[in-house]
Amino acid sequence: MLLRFCPLCKVKMRKNKGKTNTIEKEFMFEFKSGQHHCVLKVPLQFPLRENVNDLHGRIMLLHKIPCFVENDLKNSLVGFIERETLVDYDREAEAALQRLTNGEVDINTLTNSWAKAYSETTLEHARPEEPSWDEDFASVYHELIHSPASETLLNLEHSYFVSVSELISERDMELKKLQERQAAEMDKVMQELGKTLCDQDVNTVAAQHFDAQQVLENKWASELKQVTGIQKQEYQEWVMKLHRDLQNPNNSTINEEIKVQPGQLGEAGEAGARLFEEQRQLEESFTIHLGAQLKTMHNLRLVRSDVLDFCKHRRHSSSGVKLRRLQTALSLYSTSLCGLVLLVDNRVNSYSGIKRDFATVSRECTDFHFPRVDEQLDIIQQVVLYARAQRSSKQREQPEMPRNGGSEDKNKIMDRNSSNILPGEFYITRHSNLSEVHIVFHLCVDDNVRSGNITARDPAIMGLRNILKVCCTHDITTITIPLLLVHDMSEEMTIPWCLKRAELVFKCVKGFMMEMASWDGGISRTVQFLVPQSISEEMFYQLSNMLPQIFRVSSTLTLTSKR
Repeated sequence: MLLRFCPLCKVKMRKNKGKTNTIEKEFMFEFKSGQHHCVLKVPLQFPLRENVNDLHGRIMLLHKIPCFVENDLKNSLVGFIERETLVDYDREAEAALQRLTNGEVDINTLTNSWAKAYSETTLEHARPEEPSWDEDFASVYHELIHSPASETLLNLEHSYFVSVSELISERDMELKKLQERQAAEMDKVMQELGKTLCDQDVNTVAAQHFDAQQVLENKWASELKQVTGIQKQEYQEWVMKLHRDLQNPNNSTINEEIKVQPGQLGEAGEAGARLFEEQRQLEESFTIHLGAQLKTMHNLRLVRSDVLDFCKHRRHSSSGVKLRRLQTALSLYSTSLCGLVLLVDNRVNSYSGIKRDFATVSRECTDFHFPRVDEQLDIIQQVVLYARAQRSSKQREQPEMPRNGGSEDKNKIMDRNSSNILPGEFYITRHSNLSEVHIVFHLCVDDNVRSGNITARDPAIMGLRNILKVCCTHDITTITIPLLLVHDMSEEMTIPWCLKRAELVFKCVKGFMMEMASWDGGISRTVQFLVPQSISEEMFYQLSNMLPQIFRVSSTLTLTSKR
């Protein structure tokens, strides 16, 4: 009985053929099956690019080879491939030596290419990496912020923040005056409409007002960019100089450089305190254990606050705010980073909504370590365009498959708006100038999150899972998540709606946190569930009572003494 390899499998192997010359060799295997003497012949292309185990399995399956010869067939196949591969290597080596002997290859060029390849791939001959300015500054800052000079650094940062805040106040005042003047002019124009002026005149005046406002905004934006750039350069140079001075023990002026200026971050007066008085923030804290055998302890917090309160600095700082700012600075270059999930639309910019408010907050204080938020968004936009182009090219290479209507609509939207991201996708910005967070996850959501029928497979929920996975792989130990997947309450968000949404997010996050044990080995983390500031206290405490029912909360131990 003669068995031959089917032509279909032979074509599949030739499909992987590269530019190198291939030689077809026939593998033959003989075995007995009952009274029959069987011979299997398989044409193979060398050099072989198939996985030996996969090839062996395909031969067994397609030709229904008896299982009692499976090991013999595999051993024979592996031995044949090894022998023929060595033969091919020897033949290629002989041909290369022959070309060298005949002078077809320049020996100097060959030795130079060998030396270059060896030096580039061998560590001891590789060039040492030159440390960049950012890396040097990061290590120096991390050392100084954990030294007695930490308060001096924070004082300097706060003074820069105050100067930028004053500049922003001047900008807002000038813009307000311009808008008031333009509003008065427009009122006069509207009064003359139909008498001495027509609609075209009104449109002309409105266009002039818009241009004037744009010119003024661009002027202030340019000035703010210049001021923050100068501040960043001065700050970094001063930090490096301070570090060099600290290395010199004989420097007598070092104590003056790190001398704390009392009152610079002092308490504001009662009038200032009343001016910056915050609405009462509600919060509840829980300690939980997750895992069946290997339990991991986590901290959960339920907080009622505005999402941007985790980012804003206070010009008149209290002692608690200063401590939080110090903690944020201490953990900037550490393995205990803090993250925040910000719900945004599908456009990568800072022109509207919560994105504009966040960008405004981030510009109020100079970022001395990372690029400005506008520069980061520009880079992210280019990455999105590149990713979309790569995804589109791969889809064109794949054979067309029948799709349902929803998938076709999604593909059309992607083709039409290649610069936008899809619901469930997110991009990340880094910050050192926010009050309590270092990393901001901009999670794209659509209007579907305001409905009451989302499931655990919703893109927003899956986006949270991916965010938690990034936290595990990048040392983010504190993450703040919008519990209701919205930042503002609306009329359709009734009490049953809130309870149903909170239960869904609680259960999904619990499952994701149990997965985290396999991702990072079970590291203790802090997860903050954020609810909008406008939610009622009654609703807040209902959510607080729900959390222990879903998570396994650690029981308290009360110690009493007998007298």
